[in-house]
Amino acid sequence: ARPAISMATAVSLCLPRALLHTSAPRPSFDSRVSVSSAGSTLPDARRLCRRSSAVSAAAGASPPEAGTAAWDALGGVSVFAAGTGDAVPLSDLWDPSEGVVVVALLRHFGCFCCWELASDLKNSMPKFESAGAKLIAIGVGTSDKARILADGLPFPVDSLYADPERKAYDVLGLYHGLGRTLFSPAKIYSRLDSIKEATKNYTLKGTPADLTGVMQQGGMFVFKGKELLYAWRDEGTGDHAPLDDVLGICRQVPVA
Repeated sequence: ARPAISMATAVSLCLPRALLHTSAPRPSFDSRVSVSSAGSTLPDARRLCRRSSAVSAAAGASPPEAGTAAWDALGGVSVFAAGTGDAVPLSDLWDPSEGVVVVALLRHFGCFCCWELASDLKNSMPKFESAGAKLIAIGVGTSDKARILADGLPFPVDSLYADPERKAYDVLGLYHGLGRTLFSPAKIYSRLDSIKEATKNYTLKGTPADLTGVMQQGGMFVFKGKELLYAWRDEGTGDHAPLDDVLGICRQVPVA
């Protein structure tokens, strides 16, 4: 039988030892704000959005919110396909006119909580497809690191992309810092069974070589064409968007 995951083990899996001794100020937690999509035909377009002034590296910039601001900001961002290593403009991954897409940004490919999230995303793909939505996942690291998760979980390699320089995370205003990486034990303990199931083949080899990448938090976004419908920014490790809420947004989009 596999041994239970202790909190000490969980911390070591999530955060390399070198960073546990790093002296860094704890970033402040900003309030949550609601965002509405101007002109949206959705009956319930107002969705909870989390934003922070302490974003990854977008100095002085506020995260783009409703409307097409996020799409416009992503125009210069490319990610790397896990299967081929080829650079692909992020905004080319869905139809800019009517396509509905869920963009899930994982922390990094060596994060065990992200293996759990990727497992949940994979299992939910048929539901999102039936709702007419495409689902893509992005993680911090290289394509080689992405394939470690894809092979070990497994996860569909054609839906997985790498962002080694965290450019999409910067543009979308996702949290970064040591304080947020040291997660709440309650969030992890409540999902230990799910985590253990998803991490049967887990390995730390997916951790990015640049250890600042492990302090990156993830998030989840829903677009209809160029319009941002939903934004969730993880406030800490394991603080994932409720997939039922995300699926509900996709099901509300009128079929063309």
